Amino acid sequence: MNSLTKLVGWIDERFPLTSNWKAHLSEYYAPKNFNFWYFFGSLALLVLVMQIVTGIFLTMNYKPDTAMAFASVEYIMRDVPWGWLIRYLHSTGASAFFIVVYLHMMRGLMYGSYRKPRELLWIFGMLIYLALMAEAFMGYLLPWGQMSFWGAQVIINLFTAIPFVGPDISVWIRGDYVIGDATLNRFFAFHVIAVPLVLLGLVVAHVLALHEVGSNNPDGIEIKKNKDPVTHIPLDGIPFHPYYTVKDIVGVVVFLMVFSAIVFFAPDMGGYFLEYNNFVPADPFKTPAHIAPVWYFTPFYAILRAVPPMFGSQFPGVIAMGVAVMILFFLPWLDKGKVKSIRYRGTVYKVWLGLFVFSFVGLGVLGVLPSTPLYTIFAQILSAIYFAFFFLMPWYTKIDKTKPEPARVTG
Repeated sequence: MNSLTKLVGWIDERFPLTSNWKAHLSEYYAPKNFNFWYFFGSLALLVLVMQIVTGIFLTMNYKPDTAMAFASVEYIMRDVPWGWLIRYLHSTGASAFFIVVYLHMMRGLMYGSYRKPRELLWIFGMLIYLALMAEAFMGYLLPWGQMSFWGAQVIINLFTAIPFVGPDISVWIRGDYVIGDATLNRFFAFHVIAVPLVLLGLVVAHVLALHEVGSNNPDGIEIKKNKDPVTHIPLDGIPFHPYYTVKDIVGVVVFLMVFSAIVFFAPDMGGYFLEYNNFVPADPFKTPAHIAPVWYFTPFYAILRAVPPMFGSQFPGVIAMGVAVMILFFLPWLDKGKVKSIRYRGTVYKVWLGLFVFSFVGLGVLGVLPSTPLYTIFAQILSAIYFAFFFLMPWYTKIDKTKPEPARVTG
């Protein structure tokens, strides 16, 4: 033990090991009333690590070449020892990542985790979400199956709708006049190196910002306002380690049970996690009957299709899709409510939040289905609800009748 203490002391003289351990774990005080919704931040970090590790092993056998990409994926699945498991862990992990991130964002909407003093924390989180969307889109092309090729074709061609510069932007993204070897190579480079580096940097910034302002809680009360006069420790706080590290391990175990069941028994999840057309090699001369992005993009794809073209251009739909994502950045300034947590919000906010969740899920379902006149009407109604949630927020949060917040956390 004496040798270990000396080793730690030697490291501390050259690297802030113990001070970081104290600042971010053993002496970082988190509210004592965390509930189920506070599992998803740590789970997102777990999935990120898993994606990086499995991605490294996949790149050892993957060939970013249009003539060999699909065959290399089949080689991984059939001939590489445990290659099928690594591939399914990665593909299922992509969907799992978005599930835990969406639930993590839902927690923020419920408990006002984007409100002052956590505006920058929310912005970092949204930048992570954008980077995650870019990472998923670029990775989607790499298997070079039918849905990979045609899904990327549809998304990249949306940029051509931008007036004046659209066609040039599309060529710049593709690296060529058509999706081909140049596109596959640059998407591979971005997916494997560039975007993960950005993602890791944003995650570090997100965690540092969180530990600077402190974690929110289901009551929406700032625990730093009530400290022990002697120790200056928050009266409603407990050390993150060991209390929440143990609690998070329980969440990890439950998550891995569900995740493993999907990986081993339903890795394609009925065609939602892995589309059946993607088990067919990409063919530029044969368009699939129905093209739709992966499920985690479909709410925004449905918004795109819901907006009618103008002068033969889909530009209004592209704008609506972009605004649907970017409006989330302004949430801290749109919410004028007197309280943070849904526990003390009035009926008006609860109804609007319920409508927002309904519209988002409904748009996700419609985005998977083929476009028909009836589905388009449904998508337009749900899109109107989606945008109304944000644009009317300054009004309905201001008039909402709220309950008084308690002085201390209630558990």
